[in-house]
Parts: sequence; C-alpha cells; structure tokens
Amino acid sequence: MNKRLTIFFDVQELYYLPQYLPVYKQLQSKNIFESKFIFHHGKFDDVIKKIIKEENLPHAWIQDKSHALKLYLTEKPDWLFLGNTFPELDKIHINSQTAQLGHGVGPKKSYYSKSDTPTSVRFVESDYRYKRLCEMYPEDNFQNVGFCKMDPIINSEEKGIDFSKIRLDSNKKTILYAPTFYPSSIEKFSKNFPSDLRNYNVIVKPHFFSMSKQKYKKQRDLLKHWSSFDNVYLAKVDDYSLLPFLKSADLMISDASSAIVEFAALNKPVLWCTFLQLRWNYRGIFSYRFKARMDKDYNDYGQIAETANSYDEMIDQAKTILNSDFKVSDKAKKYLEKLAGVLDGNASKRIVTFLSENC
Repeated sequence: MNKRLTIFFDVQELYYLPQYLPVYKQLQSKNIFESKFIFHHGKFDDVIKKIIKEENLPHAWIQDKSHALKLYLTEKPDWLFLGNTFPELDKIHINSQTAQLGHGVGPKKSYYSKSDTPTSVRFVESDYRYKRLCEMYPEDNFQNVGFCKMDPIINSEEKGIDFSKIRLDSNKKTILYAPTFYPSSIEKFSKNFPSDLRNYNVIVKPHFFSMSKQKYKKQRDLLKHWSSFDNVYLAKVDDYSLLPFLKSADLMISDASSAIVEFAALNKPVLWCTFLQLRWNYRGIFSYRFKARMDKDYNDYGQIAETANSYDEMIDQAKTILNSDFKVSDKAKKYLEKLAGVLDGNASKRIVTFLSENC
C-alpha cells in the first residue's frame, strides 16, 4: 500500500466519541492510517476543545451538515465514519467510502434506521442484530464486529473513577443512575432521591440532551437540586464518556437507555425503571406512540435487569441488591449476547482489519 489511508470521524454529537476512540487508537497502532475528527460548532465548543487537548485529537471544525458535506467532498477521505444518518451520501460515495458506527445498543427503533442512501458498511454488535438488519435491508452491507465501545473496559485500559476528585467516599458502594432523555424516569424520581439512598454514593450521569437541550430544563433543575446532596456527583458535559462510571459503579439504575445492556454485560446488577414521564400525547389513547418509538428489543430488558415499576419499589430493590451476592443468570447472559454480542475486547481490531482490506 503506497499511501496512508485517510479516516474521518464525523462527531455530530459529543457522545459519539466513546464509540470512535477505541477504533482511532487501534488505527494509531498501524502505520497506514491518518485520522481526523470533524467537530460541529455549538454551545459546548470549550468543552470539546478541552477534550481535543486531553486526547490529542487531530481535528477540524464545521458549522453544520452542509459545511460537513462540502468538506468531505473536498478532502475526499478514504473512509468517513458516521454516528447517525447523513444526507447526500451518493455524492460522498463518488470518492469516499462511509461506515456507520452507532453509539449504543438501546431499545429505540432509531437503532434500525438508516440514511436514504446506505453507508458503504454498517458495523453491528451481535449476530441477532446482524441478521435482523440484513432481513430489513437485504441490499446493504453489514459487518458483525462486536461492541467496540466496551473494548477499553474488557482490555483493562479503562481505569475508572478517582473518587477523591469527585468528593465521594471510595469505601461506600456506588450507584450509577444513567437515565435517557426521553422517555425518561428523571421526573418520576423524588426530590430527595439521594437522601433515600444516603448510605451509598450516587453518581448521576444524564444523557447529553438532558444537559443541553432547552426542552429538558425541568430535568436539569431536578438534577441540579440532587447535586447539592453530599453523597451525589452529577456528571458534567465534560464527562462525555460513560465508561469510567461503568467501571467503578456497583449498581446501575436506568430506564430506556442502552447503558443497561453495557453495565449488565460487565456482570453487574441493573435496576430497570419502567415508570417513565410521558408527554400527554404519548399517554392513554395515544400510548401507541410510545410503543411505536420503542423497538421490540425493549421487552428484553426485563430478562437482563431487575424491574422496578415504581419509585418506592426501585429504592427498596436497590438496597436489597447492594446487600446481596449478585450474579448474572445464565438466562440474562443469553439475552446480553443477543443485544451486545460477545465482548472479547477485539471489536475495534476487527473494524480496522475490515478498513485495511476494503480500500
């Protein structure tokens, strides 16, 4: 191979980074790739600049998708990684190949959506998802590589949290509350949620949208209130990666988030909150809209996590679990492999091998 292959990573949202970085670091170990991260300007530019410096990321900035398209048509990378759908891929494909790499393995139907023009390849996490996508889009190219986001934990590269830096007691057991933005359980929790679990550390890691979008201001107000309790750390936008918290927590509480699968796959207990704050047009006679938003995979969460149908039930179960000798059941392991695949720490290696063999 005479020239270095250029790989671009489109970072439309900051939470794409934890999925991209294991691939990027694997690319760095080879001498045939040259990578660049493309960041979209927004309200958190200062945070992104800090992360760029910490991770020493080669990068460029763009204003929006039209600017991104112009950049990709001009620069003509060999491969362009996308975290979601992208317009006018037919133009990009004249000179470049594209790869879709999702940021999670959640239960929303959006997981199974795609661009009008398919990417050159989409990397998926498990046999089940691979077969299902192939049935839905038989003309498209899918590669079952595993869940590369988890590689740093499986390979013991992720060190976890320094509890002293976030002012929590390392001698206490730690609960990670990682809700999604919608439909979410946040508004269904008590204002005194941390007090109800006062004997434990409580780390609250909300979705990026809960922290950034105006329509979730009520969520932010409640999150800010919880952060005033001594046993709570509220993750900041800077804490863009869930991995350190997955590594260090003893119990996860979540709702319609792919974080449930990620945590349970580490042989740790999860409490799945089925009590959610739904907009009026998702309730009652309109409940079909909620069902339409969620994929059938949502039902599998009950197989891999303990179910809490109310706030009080969640509090009681959290205490019970943390005072027991928890083990993931064989049945749960079966469903985890269905949704997240086999976690062997080599997913990013398989992606890089595919890139080098298909240019």
